[in-house]
Amino acid sequence: MTMTGVETGRRAPRRRTELAAFLRNRRERISPHEVGLPPGPRRRTPGLRREEVAQLAGVGVTWYTWLEQGRPINASTQVLDAVARTLRLDGAEREHLYRLAEVPEAEPPDETEHLPEDTQAILDALLPMPASVCNARSDVLAWNAAYAAIFPHVVMAPPSERNTMLITFTLPPCCNPIENMAEEMPMHVAVFRYRYSRYMDEPGWKELVQRLQAANPEFGRLWADHDIAMPGPRIKVFRHHAVGEIRTRATSMDITGSAGARLVVYTPTDEESRARVGWLLAHPEQAAPPHRH
Repeated sequence: MTMTGVETGRRAPRRRTELAAFLRNRRERISPHEVGLPPGPRRRTPGLRREEVAQLAGVGVTWYTWLEQGRPINASTQVLDAVARTLRLDGAEREHLYRLAEVPEAEPPDETEHLPEDTQAILDALLPMPASVCNARSDVLAWNAAYAAIFPHVVMAPPSERNTMLITFTLPPCCNPIENMAEEMPMHVAVFRYRYSRYMDEPGWKELVQRLQAANPEFGRLWADHDIAMPGPRIKVFRHHAVGEIRTRATSMDITGSAGARLVVYTPTDEESRARVGWLLAHPEQAAPPHRH
C-alpha cells in the first residue's frame, strides 16, 4: 500500500465516526409528526427510527443502518441527496454530510497560510475599520492597528495562541472582548464545525477541538449538538475596558490564491462605535489589557 493509501485508510475511520454521530443526531431531532408518520406505541427513539429514515429516503434499511454505523460503504450523490432531504438538512449541513461521506465532488483543496504580498498594505488601507486575516481554523495571521486596539489579547499572544476560538472560549469574562456571548457562542461553534469537516484529519484541528472541549464545558455541549452554519455577515458587539461597547458588522471575504484564508472587516454600525475606535487609534497606550492572565 502506498503512503497515500495508508493516509486515506487512517482518515476514513475518523470521518465515518463523525458521520455516524452527525446522522444519528439529526435523525433524533425529527419527530414522526413532522414527516407525517404516526407516533406509534412504545417508542424508545426521541426522533425517527433508522428504518423510517430509510423508508422516507427510498434506500435500503440495511444500507442506511450501515451508513449511520460508520461502516465503509460507498454512497452516491443521489442517495445522499435523498437522505439529506429526509433529515431536512440545510445547505451547510448537506455539504458537511458530503464531506464526511467522502463524496469526491466535496473534497476541498489543502489549506495554506501563504498570503499575497500586499495583504498588510490592504489591511492598513482599511483603517479606521478593524480588519484581520484568518485561516479556516480561526488562527489570526495578520491585522491592522484598529484590530490590535480592540483585541490586544489576540495580537499580544504567541503565534500558536492567536486563535479567535481560543479567545472566545478560554478568556475569563473580565477580559473577553465579546459582549453578546450568548448569541455568538452557538454561531461560532456551528461555523467552526462547518469548516472542520474539511480539515478534521489534520492534527492541528483535532488538538484545537480537544483543547476547547477540555477548557470550556459550554463548547463541549455545543460541539455535541452537531449544529452547522454557513459563514456570513453578523452583528458583533465588543466591550473594551477603555471605551466601552463597540458595535460592528463583521464581513468575511475569501482571499483568492490562499485556500482557507479570509479577510474579516468589522464595520462600526453607529457613530459612537466609530468614535470609540478612533479614540483607541489615537491613544494606543490605552488599548493594552489592564492585566494579564
